[in-house]
Amino acid sequence: MSVSNVGHRHPKVVEAIKKQVDTYLHLMVYGKYIQSPQVKLAGLISSVLPESLNSVFLVNSGSEAIEGAMKLAKRMTGRSEMMAFKNSYHGSTQGALSILGDEEMKSAYRPLLPDVKFLNYDDITELDKISTRTACVVVEAVQAEAGIKVPEKEFMKALEKKCRSTETVLILDEVQMGFGRTGKMFGFQNFDIIPDIICIAKGMGGGMPIGAFISSKENMNLLTHNPALGHITTFGGHPVSSAAALASLQVILEDDLAKHAVIKGEKIAAGLINNEKVAEIRQIGLMLGIELKEEYSTSKMVKVLQNHGLIVDQFLFNNSSFRIAPPLTISSDEIEEVIKKVSICLDEI
Repeated sequence: MSVSNVGHRHPKVVEAIKKQVDTYLHLMVYGKYIQSPQVKLAGLISSVLPESLNSVFLVNSGSEAIEGAMKLAKRMTGRSEMMAFKNSYHGSTQGALSILGDEEMKSAYRPLLPDVKFLNYDDITELDKISTRTACVVVEAVQAEAGIKVPEKEFMKALEKKCRSTETVLILDEVQMGFGRTGKMFGFQNFDIIPDIICIAKGMGGGMPIGAFISSKENMNLLTHNPALGHITTFGGHPVSSAAALASLQVILEDDLAKHAVIKGEKIAAGLINNEKVAEIRQIGLMLGIELKEEYSTSKMVKVLQNHGLIVDQFLFNNSSFRIAPPLTISSDEIEEVIKKVSICLDEI
């Protein structure tokens, strides 16, 4: 989900991979040697982010990015309390699982991290629970597994303001919503806020495994002392993955895929919204949650879609919707085919 933003085997990504494979593979633990694919990638990512987000720590996955961000927030504040949101998903490693907003998925693995609290998403009244004890608030720009829940801009602005007033670190989980998916390069840019840390992965690598957490150089330097190896990864920023990610980001920028995602997503939504079996479509860019009316089975719909050659999936925390998240490179003809096929499938359930 949300990985193949530039499609499958984009020629520029494949070319970059082949070129890097012929140059060198893994050298040493990340950070010991300066490697051009990593430096070029970090530089280009920083160039499309606010000035304060200028230090990129490359890792292997979204979960690892979340882990690093949580550690950095504790280091920045000297606090232990962390807050996240109900129905949020941030990964399945133990730290990320600790801030996952669903008890069923994590009850078998307790005890997890202590001092974690959960708030209701998109509810301004909940923000008073954030205090000077709170190290960080981890939030998705758009709640993905809740069924594509887009928050009000007022809520995101109030969250940023509250974190500033309590000197709480605001961490944006951009793992699913980054790299043009929402119509902006990163999801938080839809809400006119600037987080302290962002976490990225999935659509970052053009199909290769890679992730990162990003903050200011001042913040990131806290991981260099007391202890010296504040965060370390052997394969993070692997040169082949970094080369692929660099090529993928260049394609997204050069082809203005973020802007086109808005038009394409709206076209899919408009083509399906009037179907009598569709209750609601929640859409931002090329990320859509299709809500069926309660008398229709989403799991059956997913199987019917697969039989017609369309890959979709259900959400972890929303049983009545399915997700459409095609590559940002999807063509107009392909969109028409998608609308036609989904409509046929709706007729079959």
